[in-house]
Amino acid sequence: MQNQGRILALDLGKRRIGLAVSDELGMTAQGIHTLERSNMRTDIGELKRLIEARGITSILIGNPLHMSGKEGRQTGWVREFAATLERKTGLNVKLWDERLTTVEASRVLRSSGISIEKRARAIDQLAAVILLQSYLDALDYLEVERCEEI
Repeated sequence: MQNQGRILALDLGKRRIGLAVSDELGMTAQGIHTLERSNMRTDIGELKRLIEARGITSILIGNPLHMSGKEGRQTGWVREFAATLERKTGLNVKLWDERLTTVEASRVLRSSGISIEKRARAIDQLAAVILLQSYLDALDYLEVERCEEI
């Protein structure tokens, strides 16, 4: 796989942002933490500090699509947040289909046996990990497909 640099993934919600980062080889996603939302300026400031500290080269944000694939009512403000983040950081920001990431995160956490309180704090971060890993897997698949064509 071609090195893409470190990618920061955001599971963006109105109250919290789940955060995950790729390893330097772009193969695996690791959860960082969940950021409690404040306001756009504060949120962007926190993300900029994280981007600098972790050497992030691009950003991935979950795109809240309906199961049909059509854009949902949240898509507008997610796109606005993504555009603002791209403008403020100078990094490439991509939207990636996040359908069922929270459902999968909830299933994993329920089966782990941890308390409801701890699950509530971890779900957004795990959703960001699932989102980022699906993106990394797709990049790896495309790289393999490209190799097979040669």
